[in-house]
Amino acid sequence: MKRREFSLSAASAVAASALALPVATPALAQPRQFKEGKDYKRLDKPVAPDAPAGKVDVIEFFWYSCPHCNVFEPTLDAWVKAAPKDLSIRRVPVAFNASFVPQQKLYYTLEGMGKLDALHAKVFRAIHAEKQKLAKDDEIFAWVAQQGVDAAKFKEVYTSFTVSNQVRRASQLQDAYGVEGVPSMGVAGKYYTDGTMAGSMQNVLQVVEHLAATARKA
Repeated sequence: MKRREFSLSAASAVAASALALPVATPALAQPRQFKEGKDYKRLDKPVAPDAPAGKVDVIEFFWYSCPHCNVFEPTLDAWVKAAPKDLSIRRVPVAFNASFVPQQKLYYTLEGMGKLDALHAKVFRAIHAEKQKLAKDDEIFAWVAQQGVDAAKFKEVYTSFTVSNQVRRASQLQDAYGVEGVPSMGVAGKYYTDGTMAGSMQNVLQVVEHLAATARKA
């Protein structure tokens, strides 16, 4: 889904048309030669990687209400579990306008409380399968309480300075990578790719692996 087409009120309208995610076919099974400017772009100004020494920083930019992110999540999750140990993989929730901020805060609060592994996929399911609205603070608070999370503690973390800083950092990374749609991925503070550039999200993961290998050599 493209940045300029994002809005909570129009999300359902753009779902089918914003960012096509074609499925790779067997004919493309042979190794591809990925090209800069076509399958990925190199950032004009590199971003300082936020990864331990000896590891390659890999970021997925996403939005909980994005239908394409919802579809991609199981594939990404499986890839993360099988990825080389020298990849430092993390998710960064985007905000293309102020209405996205509550879901950014939801992500970082769950992470801060150690609840992300248990509830991350459930957030996607609540929004896309159960059709629950999780776009505003009160909606999020009510849903989280239903999941057995300490509501008072959640609100405390949700409104904390720490989470505010994480949201600010997420927006800085989004701008630094020039994110135009989600799901999309950044690698090693130098490269950016998405489904439109690579042709499919499965191809995106192959591009990420290629760029990670390039970063290792560097």
